[in-house]
Parts: sequence; C-alpha cells; structure tokens
Amino acid sequence: MRTRPNILFFFPDQLRFDWVGRTPDIPVRTPNLDRLEREGTTFTNAICPSPLCAPCRASLASGKEYARCKVPSNRVNYPCDQPTFYQLLQRADYHVMGCGKFDLHKPTHDWGLDGKRLLHEWGFSDGIDNEGKLDGVNSGRESPKGPYLQYLEEQGLREVHIADFAKRGRDSTFPTPLPDEAYCDNWLAMNGLELIRQSPSDKPWFLQVNFTGPHSPWDITQSMTELYSGVPFPPPNRNDQLSPATHNAIRKNYSAMVENIDRWLGIFLEKLEKRGELNRTLIVFSSDHGEMLGDHNRWGKSLPYQPAVGVPLVVWGAGVRNGAVSNLPTTILDLTATFLEYAGIPVPDEMDSRSLKALLEGKTETHRDYVISGLGDWHLVFDGRYKCIEGFGDGALLFDLKADPLENHNIANAVPDEAVELMQILSGCDNLSYTSALKKNTITEKANDKESTVFEVWSVVGFYAVSTEQLYPREEWCPKFATMAPTRRG
Repeated sequence: MRTRPNILFFFPDQLRFDWVGRTPDIPVRTPNLDRLEREGTTFTNAICPSPLCAPCRASLASGKEYARCKVPSNRVNYPCDQPTFYQLLQRADYHVMGCGKFDLHKPTHDWGLDGKRLLHEWGFSDGIDNEGKLDGVNSGRESPKGPYLQYLEEQGLREVHIADFAKRGRDSTFPTPLPDEAYCDNWLAMNGLELIRQSPSDKPWFLQVNFTGPHSPWDITQSMTELYSGVPFPPPNRNDQLSPATHNAIRKNYSAMVENIDRWLGIFLEKLEKRGELNRTLIVFSSDHGEMLGDHNRWGKSLPYQPAVGVPLVVWGAGVRNGAVSNLPTTILDLTATFLEYAGIPVPDEMDSRSLKALLEGKTETHRDYVISGLGDWHLVFDGRYKCIEGFGDGALLFDLKADPLENHNIANAVPDEAVELMQILSGCDNLSYTSALKKNTITEKANDKESTVFEVWSVVGFYAVSTEQLYPREEWCPKFATMAPTRRG
C-alpha cells in the first residue's frame, strides 16, 4: 500500500496575491480555490523569490534563493548541470510530470514540437513543455517552434492567433478568435488530465500545471467575456494613465482568466475523486509572481511592490490543517523542501528551501522571521508587516503593510522601533555574508550604476515583451548577493 502522496501543483503565471475569492473588495470568483482554503491552509503573506518568470522558476527548481539560482533574468537558461528537485523526486520513484510553460529555457525558443526537448535533463518522466503567450507568437511567426503553436497549425489557427496578437495593445480587451478548446490554458489543462490518465498505478506521481494565464495580454475567449459583464472592479492605486472604463475592462478580463483557471482546478479535483486518488493527493496552488495591473502606474512584474512579489499560496491534503490561516512571512521557495519532505526525501544541504510540512500539520507555529526577494540590483526583506527595499530608486524604502497596504508612504526616514532590526539586516547584506546577515532567520525562531529593468511595450506592430536588462557577466551579476552562502536550516 502506497503511503507517499501524489502531488498536484497548480502554478499559474502572473497571478497576484489578492486576486482570489477571499479578498472582499475584489469580485473575482474562485469557488474551487475557496474550497481548498476552507479545507486546507492559506498563507496570507507569501512572496516569490524573484518577481520574474525564469528566475522564480529556477529558484523553485533548484531550491535556492534568487542570488544563487544561476538564472538572474529571462535571458539565461536554467543550467542543466544544476540539480532540480524534480530529479530527486524521480530518483525516489515518483512519476514526475509537467505541462504548460516551464520557462526553464526562457531565451531559447525551442521546445520541440512535442514539448519534450529538455524534460529528461530536468528530471521529468513525462510532460509537455509549451510556449508562453508572447514567446509562442514571437517564435512561431514563420513556423511552430513548440507544441502549442504546432497544435494551432494543425487546427488551421496559427496565423489567426498571430494576427490577433499583432492587433493587441496594453489596453486591448477584445476576445480572441480562438474557440474555447484551442485557448492555451484550456489546451494545456487537457494535457495535464491526460498525463494523469496515463500515469502508472504502481507509484506516486507529481504533476506541475503551469498555466499561461492570467499573464497579459488580456485575451479571453468569447464565452469568457460574459463572466464579468457589468461587474465593477476597484480602480488601480495611484494611476493616471487610462480611463476608469478601460481599467475596469482590463480587470474584468484578468478576472475571467483567473476564474477559468479555478474552473480547471475544480475539474482536476473531480477527476482525482473519480479515480479514488483525491484523498492521497497533496494539492498546492500558487503563482510565480504577481501583476501590477496599473498600481503605481506600473504594469506586469519585476518590481518590489506587493502586487508584483506577493502571490497566493494554499495547501490542501491529508494531515494539512483545515481552515488554517498563517500570517507568517512565507516564500514559495519553501515549496521545494515541502515537496521533498512529503515524498520522504532528505532536503540537500545546499538548498535554501525549508519545508512547511510541520507548520501545515500544526506541529509548530513558527517558521521564518522574514523572507527575501530580489531582481537585478534591488532586493527586499519582509517580516509579514514591514518591507525594506534597497536598490530600487534613490535610497532605501520601508513600508508598513499593516498601516499602508498599498505601499504609498515610504517611512524609511522615520523607522519604527519594530523595523530597526529589519533595516539593519537589509543594509548588512552589502558587507556581510548571507549567513551572517540573515543568521536570525532560522527555522527554529519563528520561522552599481547599471540599470536592470524588465518591461513590456506595445507598439503599432503588435504586442511584444522587451527586456532592456544590461546583464552582468555570470560571475558578476547581482553583486550584493553574488558571494553569499546559503542560509542554514535549524
């Protein structure tokens, strides 16, 4: 009789922390995620290790903080000689599967038409690695380079899809001409269900479902346009760029993408129940980073503000506390060690990830004192209330998220007593080793002049993601963190 659980990891792209059903001021509907929250554990102060696709996913795969994951930007592939937790699961006789946009070879637009080009190297037993929204269109103009554009080609829809994206700008909210079954998130979710169907019955499995939504552009199918017709959303914080009607239209489409992903969560739950596997499956729902949605006149990610670094995190399964809410500072980097511990695999010493299992099962109420995130020259330290940021703009930033959840007031010039130590930790990262600077961040105690910017631009020739990063040589990138050693687990 199997005792180790299956693991289902729902991992949408660019879903911000507050765009879920439990947020009272945002009328997005996520009934299936709400069920997981009622029957599982929710983390309200979860952040990502880096608010950019490739670095965050590299941190998760390696179990290492952004500074040590060897993928400083979307311009660097995941090194195939760097171990992954997928490999560890596979060696422990898990059937390891994945579908959707893995983003572990972000600058290399070659997925293989079957989406299996690098699966073996990363440690997957089976799966389909497909293009993200923009990568698919930009790489597949002449011919498909990955499985999703190949699918559209076979359906006679590739050129239709490319022409649609060429018409889209930042504020475009018109529906895609694709039918529901050809919409990327629906297509990849079907791939995930098929992977489960084909999985061997004599071993536990791991499946990571990497949705392309709710990442921009705001393309939704015709049927999805009815989901939020006539529904008003709160406007963005401190934005003077677009009209209220345009902002609302964008937020309706973003919400429709979120609700569609939640719909698939319900379908997966139903499928597992019919297979008799639901009660022996650990289910985790999160995202690689958030989306600014116009807050502070910003869009996309790559920023230290909470809409970009904050993500939802819900865990459900046998032994996980029902209806528990943790306000502790949490990083999704810790999912790596959590997956390993549930699989009965020792966490390698070189990983920075720390398992949440004891916290999930109510065996402890402590975890980390604070968590960190960074990208390029900026980095932050967050203790669940105060967030200290350095390297972003002129001087340090300090926000009290309890008093100022929208991060409108920098209080770095009048630091409260409770935040003094956090500010010292942040400044200490310049001169101290990682271990010294973060020595109090143990599991037993509560648990240069170069610009580095990533943004998206919309032009008359279509919607493109453009990176303006001036990358350091690999041994020089992120100079504040480059020589820091890993944190130690207690």
